[in-house]
Amino acid sequence: MTRFVMALLAAVILTARAAVAQDATYIQIEAQPSLTRAEDRVRDYASYLRDVNGFSLGAGWYGIALGPYDRTEAEARLRQLRAQGQIPRDSYIADTRNFRRQFWPVGAATAGREPVTTEEITQSLLDQVTGSTPAAVEPQPDDTARIVDESPREAAASEARLERDAREQLQIALRWAGHYDAAIDGAFGRGTRNSMASWQQANGHEVTGILTTRQRGELLRQYNAVLEGMDLQTVTETRAGIRMQIPLGVVAFDSYESPFVQFAATGDLPVRVLLISQPGDQTTLFGLYEIMQTLEIVPLEGARERRRNGFTLTGADSRIVSHTEARLDGGQIKGFTLIWPAGDDERRTRVLDAMQASFETISGVLELNATADTEPSVDLLSGLQIRRPKLTASGFYIDGTGTVVTARDAVTGCGRITLEDQYDASILAEDAASGVAVLRAETTLAPISVAAFRSEQPRLQSEVAVAGYSFGGVLNAPTLTFGTLEDVRGLAGEENLKRLALASLPGDAGGPVLDAGGAVLGMLLPREDSNRQLPEGVSFAAKAEDIQALLSRAGLRATATRGEAAMAPEDLTEVAVGMTVLVSCWD
Repeated sequence: MTRFVMALLAAVILTARAAVAQDATYIQIEAQPSLTRAEDRVRDYASYLRDVNGFSLGAGWYGIALGPYDRTEAEARLRQLRAQGQIPRDSYIADTRNFRRQFWPVGAATAGREPVTTEEITQSLLDQVTGSTPAAVEPQPDDTARIVDESPREAAASEARLERDAREQLQIALRWAGHYDAAIDGAFGRGTRNSMASWQQANGHEVTGILTTRQRGELLRQYNAVLEGMDLQTVTETRAGIRMQIPLGVVAFDSYESPFVQFAATGDLPVRVLLISQPGDQTTLFGLYEIMQTLEIVPLEGARERRRNGFTLTGADSRIVSHTEARLDGGQIKGFTLIWPAGDDERRTRVLDAMQASFETISGVLELNATADTEPSVDLLSGLQIRRPKLTASGFYIDGTGTVVTARDAVTGCGRITLEDQYDASILAEDAASGVAVLRAETTLAPISVAAFRSEQPRLQSEVAVAGYSFGGVLNAPTLTFGTLEDVRGLAGEENLKRLALASLPGDAGGPVLDAGGAVLGMLLPREDSNRQLPEGVSFAAKAEDIQALLSRAGLRATATRGEAAMAPEDLTEVAVGMTVLVSCWD
């Protein structure tokens, strides 16, 4: 043998030994005491799982394993398949040193096979050098043609080894497929057997009422098909101290905006995921509960539940459905939000179930300064859009229970009306001619002061003031705008209007017009959106007597007063602010 061949032999031997020594991680799911039985079982698993392998374990035993994976991927897949009931509950991360020769897939050779001897390597190389060829191997028929399903007795035996979680998962899948409508209890009684038989018949299988291993795999594969493309993977977010499954097929990490880790959509499906992580106590938790409800990602419609150490928020509108949950433990608040497009409930529910089942807190919490370097905005909170009404106006209380008068145009066509951004209200009465609407809060309120309507006609050119939320609620209290009463009629002689010399803003509409003594002369009307542009200082108000007439028709009685002596400006401000309320119109 030449010196070159000997050197080549040595190199090949070292390379082969290095390849054999490489680590590979597998999930062992089953072991059988005979090769024949192991081959049957490995084919069953291969019919609905990927990465299926079969190895000799020695002493006449044969193992079925999934892999190879790196350690993190193996642990994540083990948790996922256990939760879905697709592998036995006692499956585990295997020590590959126990794996010997590989018998499945046929012809495969991996780092887990029995160590290659020096003699085998030498002979292989000599065959190549001398031109020798191994004896021809007779072609084997396609292995899939030789797969024989379990008999009913074998199916019952394999079924008996299922854990309760796996049995419940089958009932869930049968219910999803439309064949089962009873309780999910893991008990395979008459109802479950009938549903299995129905599924077998619908899918062209022999009707026995007992699903074989392969049929169980097929059913679960059908059930999980909706998750194709979601690429649910376990993500360990060390800065937030959270580990959970996230649909990385449709979202990817975007930014840290304390207390959130944001995952944004990567494609056409507008999905978002937020991880919630912050230090705090119960007060912090309850504050987060309130703050979350001001965000666009939590629509107004939906169940809310606040507990001593946690909360759940759901919200839905025509665009999105969101689910938020958080809990307080050991001075840390952790949770998550899933935002999903409306109308895709099946995928959303399945992804949410996987996220809830896999959610796990680990060491670490997102500090308050872990935010992106962005300019603060009054419309944003931690990088998320704050929910804003489509229109805001002003109103004023006319009785001690919280009944409100406001501009009719401000509350027409609203999906929801609120007072002070927190109390729901509805229209009790309205009058198109005067432009006035009366609102009643769903909760009894206790205003600081209420309107007293002036019964006498004020003199022209007398001083007046309008109280209103001029800037749409950006300021947390109403402002007063001063002017004069120019006429008790409109520009065209309208008897139901008062004309004011007063520079109002759109948010002032619906606010009370007061005389210098604090009596209400009328209600400020919105400026008309027409082609005729009036001077900035021209405004109009509905008359006090028209408002009182509408209240009377609605069965309400308002307080009346004669014109009083002028108040000090600070006293007038106190009266006006006490009766004025922010009115918001929401989609």
